[in-house]
Amino acid sequence: MGFIKEFKEFAFKGNVLDLAVGVIIGAAFSAIVKSFVDDIITPLLLNPALEKANVKNIAELSWNGVKYGNFLSSVISFIIVAFVLFLLIKGVNSLSKKPAEAAPAGPTEDQKLLMEIRDLLKNKNL
Repeated sequence: MGFIKEFKEFAFKGNVLDLAVGVIIGAAFSAIVKSFVDDIITPLLLNPALEKANVKNIAELSWNGVKYGNFLSSVISFIIVAFVLFLLIKGVNSLSKKPAEAAPAGPTEDQKLLMEIRDLLKNKNL
């Protein structure tokens, strides 16, 4: 029973559940970015270049037999995902800024007493 209990504690910890939610949201976001690149970026921005290369689909884009169209599409998708994650992390970091440190507290009673003794000893030695 100890093994099952230990597994249950591990599987339902907040970190594991957060990771699962993150993976699911990441997959959905990846689908959105893929659609954005394939359905919006490619037709609007890349189609003029594709037409000059006599290619109708970015996947058909090749040079000397090397099909680099899918790679180009993946690079564009990566740049978009990286930029969105950068903005997301930057936003989270700005929300979780540490409050300004409080001014240091004054000396304690013991420290005040020690400073007085030091000052008296300095004056006595002169």
